[in-house]
Amino acid sequence: MLLSMALVLLFGLLGNLLFKAFRLPGLLGMLLVGMVLGPYMLDWLDTELLAISHELRLFALVVILLRAGFGVNRRRLLANGKTSVLLAFIPSVLEALSIIVLAMWFFDFSFVQGGLLGFIIAAVSPAVVVPAMLGLIEKKKGRDKAIPTMILAAAALDDVIAISFFSMFVGLYFGTRMNVGMQLISMPLSIFFGIAAGAVSGSVLVWIFKKFHLRDSKKVLIIFALSFFFLAIEHALEDVVMFAAFIGIMTIGLVITALYPALGARLSSKLNKIWVFAEILLFVLIGAAVDIHLAFTIGFVGLFMLLIGLVVRSFGVILSTVGNGYSVKERLFIVFAYWPKATVQAAIGAIPLSLGVAGGEIILALSVLSILVSAPLGAILIDRFSSFLVSAPPVSEKRI
Repeated sequence: MLLSMALVLLFGLLGNLLFKAFRLPGLLGMLLVGMVLGPYMLDWLDTELLAISHELRLFALVVILLRAGFGVNRRRLLANGKTSVLLAFIPSVLEALSIIVLAMWFFDFSFVQGGLLGFIIAAVSPAVVVPAMLGLIEKKKGRDKAIPTMILAAAALDDVIAISFFSMFVGLYFGTRMNVGMQLISMPLSIFFGIAAGAVSGSVLVWIFKKFHLRDSKKVLIIFALSFFFLAIEHALEDVVMFAAFIGIMTIGLVITALYPALGARLSSKLNKIWVFAEILLFVLIGAAVDIHLAFTIGFVGLFMLLIGLVVRSFGVILSTVGNGYSVKERLFIVFAYWPKATVQAAIGAIPLSLGVAGGEIILALSVLSILVSAPLGAILIDRFSSFLVSAPPVSEKRI
């Protein structure tokens, strides 16, 4: 396993640097390295490492979400709250509905089977989107209208909504979960519980950190432990009440930064250093989970479905941003920033097959294909079209 970890780190770093040298997003190189080293090509990675790859990817996602919380200005986030909510809901639901219709047409799926597929495909990837938006925030691009901040928040909410609908359709398929009405009510409640838990935890941590002297490294470890606790709560209570752990984790960082800006800046710097390691783990292991041969089995029909889904998603993004004062170029950037899929598809794409859902192999194949198509394409387009966002000069503003 240590040899496999060495291969992941060395070749992942090399792939990252090589792709950046050709002015391409480094994550593409890391995804490619994962696919080549993984069990579906060279099979050089130890099975023990692959067995815990889900947990390692979750660790990397925690780093992303904490970086997001520490890197967001609360005032700018609240100013764009309505647009973030619309972006989280409308594009995801419209894309899922389009996939449902196409799956019923091409694969003779029932509405419920199509719903399982649709809301797996519809989830945007925080692993791709959040680091890209944080990079733009650091460069102060799109600062005047806080576009990266808005997209960052919307991406986190998007996943909560997509996974919630997916859970609802699992319940409908097996008839073992709460009714649809209760499931729909639980979605905003899960977000509320996540925000509340994160806000309380962040406030308590600020009190502790002010009262007791601890090194910043130890503070980061405490925050990590609390974040993992949130994930454990979400898993333990999934059959009782929904709890948006991702939102809660992000809120911890946001509240600490709002109440203790100097500490927030220092901890953000620590997390940026940890991200150098976590980024390689995340994207190489996502690549290792991709069965490229399986993706080819779905053929051009699957590719056509995914492209139609992206077109419908793009329409949903445009609809969500109408009347908000964005230019055509800015709106086009938001469209492309909302394309990448990877994290959720790699995490839950195989669940329907493992549960014995009819057509589960088709759902898995389309999940894999969505990663191969949208993650590279979205990452490249975000990079290329970030020039559509104006770099604002630094202004004196106080975090609140």
